[in-house]
Amino acid sequence: MTVRQLRAQLAADQELGVGNVLSTLVARAGESAESALTFDSAVDGHPAWQRLTLPDLERAVTARAAWLHTWGVQPRDAVAVFVSTAADHVLAYLALTRIGAIPALLNANMDGTTARAYIGKVAPRALLTDAAHRARLGDGEFPGLLLGDIAETGTADPALAPGQYRFHPTDAAVITHSSGTTGLPKPVIATHASLFAASRHRLSLPKPRTIDRMLSALPANHAAMVIAVTLALCSGTELMLVSEQDGLKVLEAVDRWKPSCVFGFAATWPQLVNRDLRAYDLDSVQMWWNTGDAAHEAHIRKLVAVGHRLVAQRGGGIARKEGATFMDGLGSSEMGHSMFFITHTAETDRYNRCIGKPHAFAEVAVLDELGEALPPGRIGELGVNAPTVSPGYWNDSATTYRTRRAGYFLTGDLVYRDEAGYYYHVDRVVDTVALSGGRYLHTAQSEEQILARCPEVSDCTVIAVPGPDGAVTTEVLVSILPGAKAPADLDEQVRGALDEHVAATVRSVVVVDDEDIPHGPTGKVRKVILRERYSQAKAMPVIEQGVETV
Repeated sequence: MTVRQLRAQLAADQELGVGNVLSTLVARAGESAESALTFDSAVDGHPAWQRLTLPDLERAVTARAAWLHTWGVQPRDAVAVFVSTAADHVLAYLALTRIGAIPALLNANMDGTTARAYIGKVAPRALLTDAAHRARLGDGEFPGLLLGDIAETGTADPALAPGQYRFHPTDAAVITHSSGTTGLPKPVIATHASLFAASRHRLSLPKPRTIDRMLSALPANHAAMVIAVTLALCSGTELMLVSEQDGLKVLEAVDRWKPSCVFGFAATWPQLVNRDLRAYDLDSVQMWWNTGDAAHEAHIRKLVAVGHRLVAQRGGGIARKEGATFMDGLGSSEMGHSMFFITHTAETDRYNRCIGKPHAFAEVAVLDELGEALPPGRIGELGVNAPTVSPGYWNDSATTYRTRRAGYFLTGDLVYRDEAGYYYHVDRVVDTVALSGGRYLHTAQSEEQILARCPEVSDCTVIAVPGPDGAVTTEVLVSILPGAKAPADLDEQVRGALDEHVAATVRSVVVVDDEDIPHGPTGKVRKVILRERYSQAKAMPVIEQGVETV
């Protein structure tokens, strides 16, 4: 069976989803499958960086399923997984779904206090962890929980594993979590069908050359990891998963493994481009694929200057061109997949936080406060309706219903669309503040402007702090490119990059190191902490609130 035939069969299989993807592939393709996963840590006698074929994965997963079953985990039990490596996250997810349990995957970078609170929120039947993360959780007890060491799970006899649990489309299959930038991360439910919906769509299309050899720099606990693993296994693709999203480690992995496509979050790209990309062999890369937050133009332009792409010629044939492509969009755990896409090359010029057009499976709208659709040019909250969207939050019906309006899931993002149907992201709702004259201060849009117009600035964070009587003070925190010096006129450059009504609120421009900025587990800046830090600063004069159009 060819990869093309297999992809078509899988796309048509309505019982296939994220809960049974491995067992379905083993039954359909067996040892002939070209799919493979590679990890950056040793597992089950396989050294780090050595591929695990489909039969290898089946043995590893069934051994873990047998151990979990013997340990007492039953179908529909939620099981928290708090571990260090991508291998342990992926194999735990596949083993738990084989027996019908629901993995609740925690980011490896989560601090112990937050992890304890989050585990309490999920209230799982069991907790799988490793020595380092068990120590991080502290000495307190976990009443009623089965506690297991992830290192033991691969030791059971695969022959003792139960058969594949039969999932129905709406069954909860995995629990991931939000970024936690505004508080405790929210446990997001993904169903058997919802997290597979985008992969089903892609499998119905021709397989792109760019995904023959993919490297995931995504957090291994994230819904995007589940999608990447599912797509790779169903596409006859080799997928390498790294356990850390540090820019240096990602570059070293790309240099060593030579992928054609690299998945990542927006927080990873500045860490890559802040290094000398010429010191690494990045020629194999044909596509950088961003999900989560939209990426910044300044970072995209540096990445599309390396690698290569293959371009169809008008007279026939394929030509190689220098410079990779960059696939951008906007997604979240709740969306289940990016809702938008836009492809950049060195020749394209549609930026200003353009996130492109919606995927074919997505219905999107720009909504006002009453849930009414806004016309082009008007900024409003993004509402999405798609088969990929999460049905809600685990153990939190109040937040589930609060984020639904007029048949849409409210993402918490502010966007607008132009007359050509392209959508633009301007900010998160919680980070925007109203100014006078019907204007608003959008922090993400301001950061985009600074990065695009201040060449020595490698990254920046804009904090808008409402003060007494509605006054607003803006703090601009910037990082300077390694080896560069902050220009003497940096303050003037930054203010000049901003819209006049935003520049008028700037109290200070401060050069900072990365460690000075609080980040959440996924690398997102925790602006809520920075706002608290600067809330005692002297406020600007009172500014009245208003309404806004583009």
